[in-house]
Amino acid sequence: MPKKLISPDDLLLLLTRRFDNQHRNWLTGKGQWPLSMALGMPMERDVIDDAAAVRSWVEAWSSWRGPGELQWEERQWSRLGKQRLPAAVQFSSAAQVATAVRQGERWERAVSRYASLTRRWPALADTPQLVRNFDVLADYAEEDFDRLFALLAWLEANPDSGLYARQLPVAGLDTKWMERRRGLVVDLMQAIHDRGAERDFHALCGLRKPSHRLRLRVLCPALRASIGGLTDIEAPLEELAGLAINPRFAVVVENLETGMALPDMEGAVAFMKLGHAVGALAGLPWLRELPGVYWGDIDTHGLAILSRARAAMPKLISMMMDEKTLLSHRHLWVEEPVQNSDVLPKLLTAEEAALYQGLREQRWGYNVRLEQERIAWTDAMETIAQVSSHS
Repeated sequence: MPKKLISPDDLLLLLTRRFDNQHRNWLTGKGQWPLSMALGMPMERDVIDDAAAVRSWVEAWSSWRGPGELQWEERQWSRLGKQRLPAAVQFSSAAQVATAVRQGERWERAVSRYASLTRRWPALADTPQLVRNFDVLADYAEEDFDRLFALLAWLEANPDSGLYARQLPVAGLDTKWMERRRGLVVDLMQAIHDRGAERDFHALCGLRKPSHRLRLRVLCPALRASIGGLTDIEAPLEELAGLAINPRFAVVVENLETGMALPDMEGAVAFMKLGHAVGALAGLPWLRELPGVYWGDIDTHGLAILSRARAAMPKLISMMMDEKTLLSHRHLWVEEPVQNSDVLPKLLTAEEAALYQGLREQRWGYNVRLEQERIAWTDAMETIAQVSSHS
């Protein structure tokens, strides 16, 4: 068959690509209708060269039953005379295209739900948030869509409820359902409230955010005695802020297991596993002016976390996060999956900044990383002891 001739199977493939690329635009009423798909009219020479292939192509289209209207054209050729040939298939609407590519039920459901949402919240028709969630409109179970609609209505009517998500009076709603759909709810509430720059779920929904919890180990026996013998404490930030404790030194480590293994130290407390949320330490008034040490991975994220930790604790120094430590443990390097995106965190020392830049520039290899827990424990404990004794 001549290459330019489009068979029914070819047309379905082309329509599928067109639907995949355009269905979100079509949902909002965009697109030119009717849509005409040309079938690649043969020339007289094509028929002479391969009459069987062209005949097979015509017969295939003679069996076409839609959807879409098959259009025929007549050709008057010098040698073969008058011929009636399939020329194009015309589709009157997106619904016809959807039916042709076996997406008819999904399309009908999406159109109906799009209409109900935009009637209730006209702002949704003027933003991309709803159409980019086409699969929600097309595929959600009826009870899930009804629950979503009821949730949006309640949040709009109660923009500053201050409730926890678990307290919302929406039939059938549970926290697992909400957690799985958090991004969707953020998208839609952004559009409903016209707050395109806001991405915080709790702020957009007017809900109470669960308190940030910190993991604290009290390493000093005397400090433990002053708070009833507690050693390992995990509690909301606000509660720890009011803790009647007076340490003289703090250790901040990224790895939980490292923090749990730390030995007793006079006057010391330790915080662990905070990651980029380490800035929460600024909420502890008894901690801010303390000297302390931060020990994390030698990679771009570890140094970025160090900078954030220093914003909360200005007297914080780093431990075993220098070029010498990195290069002396070359045999233990691994790869950092994705480097930190900041050009240069603000609160690094000159040496730390040079290390960060070297890692970002791949000076020692691709995405080099030395994980904290790979460093010999005895070396680390000697360093902590030296630092704490001088504080």
